[in-house]
Amino acid sequence: MALRINTNVAALNAHRQLADTDARLSVSMERLSSGYRINKAKDDVAGLSIANKFRMEVRSLRMAQQNVSQATAMLQMAEGGAQKIEGIIERLKELATLAASDNTDEGGRTSLNAEAQKLLSEIDRIANDTKYSGTDLLSSPVSFTFQVGSGNTATEDRITVTTTRGLLSSDLGINSLNLESASNAQTALDNIDTALGRVNTALGEIGAAQSRLEFASANLAITIENIAASESTIRDVDMAFEVVNFTKNQILLQAGTAMLAQANMAPQNILALLGGR
Repeated sequence: MALRINTNVAALNAHRQLADTDARLSVSMERLSSGYRINKAKDDVAGLSIANKFRMEVRSLRMAQQNVSQATAMLQMAEGGAQKIEGIIERLKELATLAASDNTDEGGRTSLNAEAQKLLSEIDRIANDTKYSGTDLLSSPVSFTFQVGSGNTATEDRITVTTTRGLLSSDLGINSLNLESASNAQTALDNIDTALGRVNTALGEIGAAQSRLEFASANLAITIENIAASESTIRDVDMAFEVVNFTKNQILLQAGTAMLAQANMAPQNILALLGGR
């Protein structure tokens, strides 16, 4: 066996192996401490690109989910106002029914008509006052577009909500309602029925939009969950597997350190040869 002092090949080899083990141990420690398999682009260039796309998609969809929640709140406000107007129309129907009968005298019809006029004013007040963040919801036909996806395809990423008419007394056809005579009250009965149908149409449009948004919200939740799981598969570290690697590299580091010490001691055998002369 050749013994050399200037170049200790065994020590160089042990040092190289030790450096490689130390690098792998550092990677394992980084992954275990961060919880990520990919901490730097060099760890997995293609995987990082895909994971970043998934992460951006999730963030965008979470905002879309927030849009759906706010849209639902907006429609709930519109529905609440429309229901109050529907309740007023029911009361107007009662008043018109009383006024249309001959058992109600002129003074009674005057009182009934006075209440009816106040209720018509309340319908207009509710329709004008029902707003969401300053946007009118019932005083005129509306068309709202809500972003419910992360893309820019209208049929896939947006939901448009429209109503056919406002709910002011003039829109309902009862703004000139008069109960001061039996004949006027009888005419009012038909107009009130028409108004009720229009309010029910508006409620139906609002309810249909709420139902659609509810399903959109549920679908967003599932989509976010699945995409987040896909990102996790690429980016997150398998802790159990990485602990195995860490333990292995830790043992190899200890063994490599011991072997490097042994390799560094080998040239001292030459002293024995020199001492023997």
